[in-house]
Amino acid sequence: MKTASTSDPARANIFLDRELSQLTFNRRVLAQAEDPSLPLLERLRYLCIVSNNLDEFFEVRVASLLAQGNLAENPALAANLARISNECHNLVKDQYAVLNTDVLPELQKNGVHLVRHTDRNDAQRAWVKEYFEREVRPLLTPIGLDPAHPFPQVVNKSLNFIISLTGKDAFGRGTGIAIVKAPRVLPRVIRLPDHLSTNGGISFCLLSSIIHSHIEDLFTGREVIAYSQFRVTRDSDLWVDEEEVKNLRQALKGELQGRQFGTSVRLEVAKNCAPELADFLLEQFGLDKSRLYAVDGPVNLVRLAELIDHVKKPGLRFEPFVPGMPQKVAHHDIFEQLKKHDILLHHPFQSFQTVVDFIQVAAHDPSVVAIKQTIYRTGMHSDLMEALMAAARAGKEVTVILELMARFDEEANINWADKLEQAGAQVVYGVVGLKTHAKVALVIRREEADADGNPGGLRFYAHLGTGNYHLTTTRLYTDFGLLTAHPEMAQEVNEVFIHLTSLTKPHKLTHLWLAPFALQSEIIKAIRNEAKIARAGRPGRIIVKINALVDESVIRALYAASHDGVKIDLIVRGACTLKPGVPGLSENIKVRSIIGRFLEHSRIYYFRNDLAHDVYLASADWMSRNLFRRIEVAFPILDKALKRRVITEGLNPYLKDNSNAWELDPSGHYQRRRVRGKQVEFSAQHHLMQLLGRPSVDSE
Repeated sequence: MKTASTSDPARANIFLDRELSQLTFNRRVLAQAEDPSLPLLERLRYLCIVSNNLDEFFEVRVASLLAQGNLAENPALAANLARISNECHNLVKDQYAVLNTDVLPELQKNGVHLVRHTDRNDAQRAWVKEYFEREVRPLLTPIGLDPAHPFPQVVNKSLNFIISLTGKDAFGRGTGIAIVKAPRVLPRVIRLPDHLSTNGGISFCLLSSIIHSHIEDLFTGREVIAYSQFRVTRDSDLWVDEEEVKNLRQALKGELQGRQFGTSVRLEVAKNCAPELADFLLEQFGLDKSRLYAVDGPVNLVRLAELIDHVKKPGLRFEPFVPGMPQKVAHHDIFEQLKKHDILLHHPFQSFQTVVDFIQVAAHDPSVVAIKQTIYRTGMHSDLMEALMAAARAGKEVTVILELMARFDEEANINWADKLEQAGAQVVYGVVGLKTHAKVALVIRREEADADGNPGGLRFYAHLGTGNYHLTTTRLYTDFGLLTAHPEMAQEVNEVFIHLTSLTKPHKLTHLWLAPFALQSEIIKAIRNEAKIARAGRPGRIIVKINALVDESVIRALYAASHDGVKIDLIVRGACTLKPGVPGLSENIKVRSIIGRFLEHSRIYYFRNDLAHDVYLASADWMSRNLFRRIEVAFPILDKALKRRVITEGLNPYLKDNSNAWELDPSGHYQRRRVRGKQVEFSAQHHLMQLLGRPSVDSE
C-alpha cells in the first residue's frame, strides 16, 4: 500500500519526517561499522546491513513516494525527496569511506585480503584467468546493442556491466555499447587457494573484479574504451486486486516474477564510470541524475557477507554466545510444567529451542488432537514446519495461518503452503488486504482428570511472541515469548484462530488486544488512563519498547499525556516521528535507540496504572500499518514474577544503557550516550548475555 510522507509544514512542527528518521537509523548502524572497539568482521557485517537496509528503503519507501504522482505538480513531495536523496548520497559516500579507509586496510593487517586486479601478483593473475575461463566465461552472454539486440531486461539488484567499444563488429556495423550480465549462480566472493594467498593470510577477489580484468577477452577485435559495473534497484512492492483475485497464492506467483522488473528507482555505478555511460543507463531506466549513485567499490556491499562467512579467524568476530535454557522446562514434561505456571522466554539470551520442542512434542503426543499456528517468516528450512507436517500426517488437526505477502519471504511461504497442504494440513492465507503479523500458536490436548484437580476434556496450551517463528532470526533478534495454559488467555488465542479462518467478527476479548479492531484504541485508552492519573496528582508512567513509532493518533495521545505530567520513556530502535523534549508539547518524553550486537525487536508496553504495573508484549509496532492494516496481537503478562522479569530484563537495562544507546533531540538528531565521570559502562545486551546465557564453548 502506498503511503504519504510527512511533508506538510503544519504537521512538521510536531512530527519528524518518517523517511529521514529511517535514514538516521542507518546512520546509527553505520556508526557500529566505524567503532574500532568492535571485531573487524562484525564491522564489515554492519556495512552489509546498511546496504541491505538501503536496498529495502529504495525498493519500498522511495518507490512509494515516487509513485504518488508528478513531482512537478507536488513541490512539497519533490522537496522531501530531494532531502532524502541528499541524505542517501551522503550516507553511501560515508559508508564506502569506512570500507576503503578503515575496515579493508585493517582486515589486511589481520591477514584477510580483498585483492584487486592491480594488486595481484603473477601467480594470482594466472589463477584468476584460469578461473575466469573455466567457471565464468562459459556463463556470460555479452549483448551488443543494435535494433535486433535492444537494451536487455535487467533484474532488480543484479550485477551487470556496460561497455563502450570502438571499431566495427563482425558484421561491419558500428555497435558501440554492450551489456554483460553477471551470472546469478556464481559466488560474488571467490577465495584464492591458500598457497596463493598474500603473506600467508586469506585472500579473496570479487567476481566483479574477475570480470573487469578479463572484459576485453569477451570482445575479440574490438577495443574497450570504457566500462563500469552497474546495478539498478526497482520498486518491489507486490500488488494484487483484492476484489478480483480468486486465489491469492496463484496471483502472488505471477506477481513475484514481475517484482524483478518493477519501476526503476536507483542506479548504482562504479565511481570511475564514464559520464556518457552513466547518462545512457539513466535514460534506459528513466531516472534523473539525482537517482545516480557512483560508488567507490563494489555496487552491492551486501555480497561481502560471503567473505565474512569464509573467515574463521579468532578475534575478528564476536565471541561465541550460547543461549541459556530455562530451568523450569529442562528435562521436564512441558505440558505438565505449563499446568503449574507460565513460562517466559527472552530470546536470543534464552534458547528458542523450547518453542521448537513445544511444537515437536505436540506433533508426536497421542493426546494432542489439534495444533494451530500463524506463520509470517520462517525461512527456507524450518524444524517447526517439519513438525507441523509430521503432525498432519499423524492425523492431527493442523491449521496454519500462513501470510503469503510477508515482504521478501513470499516465495518461501508459498513453498511451505504447498508442502503443508500435501501433508494434510489446513492452510489459510489470512485475510486479503490485512497481513497476518501476529505470532501465536495453540496446542489442544484431550486429557483425563488428574490428582491436582484439573478436570478432563480439551485443554489449551498457547505460545504468544513478539518475534517470528524463524530459527535464524531467533538467534539474532531480541524477542519475548510466553508459553501459557492460562484457560482464558488460551481460549482467546483459539478465538483469534477461529476469527482468521472463518472471517467472522471475533468474540469480545478480555485479555488480548487485537488489530485492526481494538489494538490502537486500547493503546490510546491506556495512555489516557495514565494522563488521568497524573491529573489527579498521582505518578503517571509509561515505558514502551518498539521498533518504530509513526502513528499520529498514538503520538498525539503521548503528547497530551506528557502535557498532563506523565513521565514517558520510549525505546524506539528505528523510525520515530515523535519530537521529544519540546516545551509545552513533549517535555516529559524521552526517546532513545539501542544499536548493538543483536537486533532489538521485542515490543513491550508498560503502564504503571496506580501500581498495577500493566505489562503487554506484542507483535505490533506503533505504526498505522500495524494498527489498522495487519492482524496483530498484544497480550498481557499476568504472572507477577514474570511481569517483573519483563521490566527488569526488557526495559530497565535499556534505560540504563550508556554503551549502545542513542538519544533523540527535538530536531531529529541522535546523540550517542557516553560514559561520563565516574560512571561505569553498561550495555543492556551484554548484561543480559551474562544474566541468561550459558558458558560458551569456543567454536572456532
